[in-house]
Amino acid sequence: PMMIDSSKWEVIEAGLKCVQGKPIVNSISMKEGEQAFREHAIKCLRYGAAVVVMAFDEVGQADTAARKIEICSRAYRILVDEVGFPPEDIIFDPNIFAVATGIEEHDNYAVDFIEATKVIKATLPYARVSGGVSNVSFSFRGNEPVRRAIHSVFLYHAIQAGMDMGIVNAGDLPVYDDIDPKLREAVEDVILNRPQRTNVSNTERLVDMAPDYKGEKGAARVVDLTWREQPVGKRIGHALVHGITEFIEADTEEARLASERPLHVIEGPLMDGMNVVGDLFGSGKMFLPQVVKSARVMKQAVAWLEPFMEAEKAGQARQQAGRILMATVKGDVHDIGKNIVGVVLQCNNYEVIDLGVMVPADRILDAAVEHKVDVIGLSGLITPSLDEMVFVAREMERRGFDIPLLIGGATTSRTHTAVKIEPAYHRGSTTYVVDASRAVGVVSGLLSPTEKARN
Repeated sequence: PMMIDSSKWEVIEAGLKCVQGKPIVNSISMKEGEQAFREHAIKCLRYGAAVVVMAFDEVGQADTAARKIEICSRAYRILVDEVGFPPEDIIFDPNIFAVATGIEEHDNYAVDFIEATKVIKATLPYARVSGGVSNVSFSFRGNEPVRRAIHSVFLYHAIQAGMDMGIVNAGDLPVYDDIDPKLREAVEDVILNRPQRTNVSNTERLVDMAPDYKGEKGAARVVDLTWREQPVGKRIGHALVHGITEFIEADTEEARLASERPLHVIEGPLMDGMNVVGDLFGSGKMFLPQVVKSARVMKQAVAWLEPFMEAEKAGQARQQAGRILMATVKGDVHDIGKNIVGVVLQCNNYEVIDLGVMVPADRILDAAVEHKVDVIGLSGLITPSLDEMVFVAREMERRGFDIPLLIGGATTSRTHTAVKIEPAYHRGSTTYVVDASRAVGVVSGLLSPTEKARN
């Protein structure tokens, strides 16, 4: 059937008026409350369309099995009992999120989907279950052999749990039994969140193994330490790009001894390395777990330098560069980019107030007032976050804010920021930040005396 896919209801309705036969609407949800959900469902029923129902309510996207089940059950009762929707025309999407991001809270995301699918199929008669399969492997963007293995393993277990359909390139799925056993075991450990087999986490084990399979024949890697012969700045950059912590403290100390001030090591080779990381990630040549490992190297290097910086400032009050409030907007549970930006800013003497994920606009703005912040930073990964960012900007304008607003995240862009978000906030500046490595330069520029005077 024809699938009409948009996050904008007016686009969906325009498609429904044109399509012949029985389409599928992707998607409707209770994001805007039950009343809007009923209205959309009634119109879909009138046009004879089946519907994909996202596990998304007024609070945000469901990330745990319990939330997925609760939202889907509530939606089912409204559709079947109140609207009179045929249950066989209901397709639930209980949200497939990326695993192996390097963040412990994300480790159970695949299991949560699988467990929720079992309950949905057992308790909501005739309803179907679908999902965007490629989301689960997003952390390994750029390594297609590993992504294909993740898709195959995930589908193997999700289908057994009752998953009926999925958005996936069916022509690019390896047979489960044809996956290299070593890779399949590592992927399965991540997907099922099994207890780790070694002294490293399942995610780290798969990340370390992933480059072996990036080439067509998956030749084994040979450990190359020739980079240790390079100047210290290049060694630090190499360690950041490759997530190597083994030598970072010794190299950081060598760089400190060669620098006038400890802070110069952060502003020099460490930030140079993070700029390379940002470029590689932006071009799809690094994937999320690698960026997390880079951030850990950065954090370890800064931790080594902190006692020396404190000693340098002994007897003086620590002068902070500024106070930044950061949040992933309401409806979005993704925070890896925000976390990396926070690490980089903290490394450069900024105080970061991190409100976490799925943060509503009023909480963001109330906290900004409470903490007297200099800048607000909004993050988001999914498309609906763009609308929420516009709403936050409007609220900032309505409440009389005039501090800079930063926008970042995988779904954001310079164009959307300029066309949609910036016009909603006239009192202060709105700036799109490409990636974490650019954050310090952007913030320092916005908070410079010259820029403040101009604003």
